[in-house]
Amino acid sequence: MTLIRRLEPSDLPCLVKLCAEHAAFEQADYDPTGKVEKLEGAIFSDTPSLFVWVAVQENVLVGYASATLDFSTWDAARFAYLDCLYLQARVRSQGAGKKLLETVIEFSKSKDCNNVQWQTPVWNVDAQRFYSRFGTVQKTKERFILPLDYSDD
Repeated sequence: MTLIRRLEPSDLPCLVKLCAEHAAFEQADYDPTGKVEKLEGAIFSDTPSLFVWVAVQENVLVGYASATLDFSTWDAARFAYLDCLYLQARVRSQGAGKKLLETVIEFSKSKDCNNVQWQTPVWNVDAQRFYSRFGTVQKTKERFILPLDYSDD
């Protein structure tokens, strides 16, 4: 049985390990240095910028979902951005992903968001099938990332 709950401060080292696993799954680089402290500030401040839920089995974190709140100029409304949803391979297809996404959806509704947005790698067809079961609308766009260089400041 999987329990879904909000992340607690004592979970942060495990969350960072799950983030590293998630990055490896998505074939991305990940440097855990300083992440516990930075995440703690983002999640547990008086005005959090990140909201995180964890999937727990037998007192072990096996996955997580994280979201931010944003505002759409086009919709003139708040929306939630599902930044990450990750489960360890051994617990996939057991309902935990569904519970995590439903938790983010309920949170988004409680914050008066008009939708939840996210992205997944184009090669992750399992995730695309999973998300389509929720009635999602797929929009194809290219994602751009501009690393900011502060070395000249």
